[in-house]
Amino acid sequence: MTAAAKRSISLTGLFASFVFLQFTILNLANHAGEGYLPMEQREQVYYIVQVFVILGFFPHAAARRLFEKNCVLKGVTAAVLAVFLAGGTVLFLSEGSRLQMIVTYATVFCLGFLGGVVFLRMSQATAAGMDTAWSLGLGSAAAVALQYPLQLRWGVTPPLPVFMLAAFVLMSRVLLREPAELRRSGPAETTLPRRIVFACLIAAMLVLFASFYNSYIHHLQVQSGYTDFNVYAWPRLIQIPSYLFFGLIGDRNRGRLVPVTALCVTLAALLNAVLTGSDGAYWLDMCLFYLALSGAVAYYDLVFWRLASGTRHPALWAPMGRVLDSVSVLAAYFLHIAALPAPAVLAVDVAGLALIIILMAANGDFNFAAPVPAAPAPPDGEERLARIAARYDLSPAEARVLRELVLTEDKQAAIAETLSIQVSTVQHHTTAIYRKTGASTRAGLHRLWYGGSEESSEA
Repeated sequence: MTAAAKRSISLTGLFASFVFLQFTILNLANHAGEGYLPMEQREQVYYIVQVFVILGFFPHAAARRLFEKNCVLKGVTAAVLAVFLAGGTVLFLSEGSRLQMIVTYATVFCLGFLGGVVFLRMSQATAAGMDTAWSLGLGSAAAVALQYPLQLRWGVTPPLPVFMLAAFVLMSRVLLREPAELRRSGPAETTLPRRIVFACLIAAMLVLFASFYNSYIHHLQVQSGYTDFNVYAWPRLIQIPSYLFFGLIGDRNRGRLVPVTALCVTLAALLNAVLTGSDGAYWLDMCLFYLALSGAVAYYDLVFWRLASGTRHPALWAPMGRVLDSVSVLAAYFLHIAALPAPAVLAVDVAGLALIIILMAANGDFNFAAPVPAAPAPPDGEERLARIAARYDLSPAEARVLRELVLTEDKQAAIAETLSIQVSTVQHHTTAIYRKTGASTRAGLHRLWYGGSEESSEA
């Protein structure tokens, strides 16, 4: 098996493990307070959980900015993993109580933090040229297929904690091993701000469509005691073929098929956007809800993974789609979208759909008449490094320092730790690199690495 295949399997296992644990923990969290809180407050638990998930993403982004040493980041991640494991165990074993509520919010906060780590890893892998869409499609489909029989179809089964522990161990092993090539990134793109704004608006509208179903069905299932109405019923399995389909198309033609496909999926769901009283209409609506949801998730995951690597704060932007998901759920709740009459819901849906089409058109998502030609494959990192080292007569030690200077944002102390050398040695090699190449800044070295010359790098 090739090294690339092993990395792809590892990435798919990481994402499948995280999604499985996310589904499982959120399902347990949504049931928190049963037998302890009155019905009105139990319905609010779901939305408070969304707030804590959102709050968990931002400390991870802050940690990536504050802690330059990889060992510190690993220590923080390990501590969050430990709290997450302890919290998941308590949620699995405990019944409704104040302690359960506290543990619930702490656990989903850790879930948000770990989601930031996982999404950043997927963004780094996307920038490195790996097929992350297939990892998303296969991983999400596997998580749905595994969680449904273990937790949703027959209630909580005895094997569930075993699979939870196995997923936790697999996720921990992969997260605490961050390959050096995935931490390297090129210079930030200057065209990203507009693209990110458009992506945020499109993702928010796509998720808002699904949030109507989500809010209304959650209200029904709490009132019915999770029996007559259940958001976790068999239509959830519609996500399996949907995720696999997005996995197949997501890596093709630079992901250009994903936005229009997500739009078509959402349009299909909007054809029957208002829940009715008959059983047949209810199950049809549920199927359309999950179809729209998987399309929105595939869109915002893949788009933000591609965009994040070109920003100055990739740890902030990589999980932004998931953040917008929870924000849209909260917006639907506070705006009482589920309580609107059918004509008003239809008007909101049509207006939102028109806005999505306009934004996608302005973003070039419908430009299929003249597809962007595939650029010639650049030399890999080692080949590129060998060429530059030969051209400028760099020593092997200087070449290793050059690679860290160009492909990471680490300061000299962090580079010294990575290469297991003294900071003074890094300073010595850096001075030699600048002298031999003619560059005077790291930006100049970036341009030199990505195809420029020593003259153009300093122009």
